[in-house]
Amino acid sequence: MTRTPSSSPSPSSHTTRAHSFNTAAAEYAANRPSYPPALFDAIEDMAARPLTGARVVDVGAGTGIATALLHARGADVIAVEPGEAMAAEFRRTLPTVPVIRGTGDTLPLADASADFLTYAQAWHWTNPAHSIPEALRVLRPNGALALWWNTEALDIPWIAAAADRIERHFGIDPVVEKNGSGARAAAALSTAPTPRLTVAQRTLRWSRRVPLDTHLANLGSHSIFLVLGKEGAEAFLTEERAHLLETFPEGEVEEVYDVLLIVATRS
Repeated sequence: MTRTPSSSPSPSSHTTRAHSFNTAAAEYAANRPSYPPALFDAIEDMAARPLTGARVVDVGAGTGIATALLHARGADVIAVEPGEAMAAEFRRTLPTVPVIRGTGDTLPLADASADFLTYAQAWHWTNPAHSIPEALRVLRPNGALALWWNTEALDIPWIAAAADRIERHFGIDPVVEKNGSGARAAAALSTAPTPRLTVAQRTLRWSRRVPLDTHLANLGSHSIFLVLGKEGAEAFLTEERAHLLETFPEGEVEEVYDVLLIVATRS
């Protein structure tokens, strides 16, 4: 099925949702999906340079899910995270990796100090009018800005049905939001008032098999649920459990993702 990208959320709801993750940092760390090794192969291929030994700044690092993988790849990583609780969870899980408080709109970094800037599920919380110039300021020549999102594979029937239930309940479609975020990011980078970015895009499919409780906790860690409040979120997730048990009676869910990757290389 095909969905058209939705418009951006209002500034007030956008800000509220951006800050909501601090209320569930531990749940976020425990239940959110990771990323496949092929993603990092693709980043290196598209940027035409290795991550190993590179100075990488992971912006909007959250609890460090992507940061840990970049670090394991051999990158010299520093994380930037605005949320106090998310940063605290990051420090608990990655005590040897530096994390500083800040945002992509005002990076607390020196000019020409990074080989890569990475945004895992985070670019849509920035204002491209600020974050694009900041990326250009901080990246070294031939450096790369890599943005990616785990998006749901809507050609899988149960995933499409679950997305429809969320849309009917909330009047907002998180799948379209993420796909729309990628489309807006690609357009903004391609039309930025500078000739210094070369933009490429790929999609990579991967999956993970998790207990139903983990799947529901992952779902509940998204901002539309966090701002709904505990009672409202639990009511929806209880109904969702019943729907999913029809498809997965053994209580194991195969989540299938299409990772949307955008790499913009600075000349």
